[in-house]
Amino acid sequence: MARCLFIHGFTGGIFEIEPLSEYLKQHQYLTRTFTLKGHTGRRADMRQATREDWYRQAGSELEQLAEGGQGVHIIGFSMGALIASRLAVRYKSLVQSLTLLAAPVFPLNPGEIVKTLGSLSMLKNYVSKFGSTPIHANREFSRIVRESFDLFPQIEAPTLIVQGTRDHLVKTKSAAYLERHIGSPVKEVLLVERSGHMLCYCEEKDKVMEEVHRFIHGAS
Repeated sequence: MARCLFIHGFTGGIFEIEPLSEYLKQHQYLTRTFTLKGHTGRRADMRQATREDWYRQAGSELEQLAEGGQGVHIIGFSMGALIASRLAVRYKSLVQSLTLLAAPVFPLNPGEIVKTLGSLSMLKNYVSKFGSTPIHANREFSRIVRESFDLFPQIEAPTLIVQGTRDHLVKTKSAAYLERHIGSPVKEVLLVERSGHMLCYCEEKDKVMEEVHRFIHGAS
């Protein structure tokens, strides 16, 4: 049975990738999701978490899922895609494929995000979330983004890059950058025209899940 490890995004949770996890589970994949340290919704918990905690935690989850030397397909969403990229470099022998969903290679800054949010409710949600996240945590996220640039050329696993063209948090050019700089000879890019950041909940979510399934099946 093929194995899949899911990694959620910054200030998010399992819900971000749960639809895809359930979809693959229905197609006879063994899936594992987990909550990154500090992502409880409580500001005090996030203040105690560091990017090193997230790296170690993701590595531990991969090692457990790959027990016995089984290969693992890693699916990362948003910041989780950058953590997944690090795992693909550190654990090359264990990673069968890498799927990067809305990887924030070039995140939008707060001013740009306000311009691209389509409704007042989305704006209020963003302002609330941004304001409640400790400065320390935002710095850790920024460091993960910067550190990832050195990793992309070292990735050897087959890689699927999925990016919504209406993403209000990540610049669309992130996908093109990944396609050019990821070292793997096997790379695919899926641009989802009617999707914002939340790819697993967009209008074309069925297409996203089908394409991820197809890619992982081919890499198994």
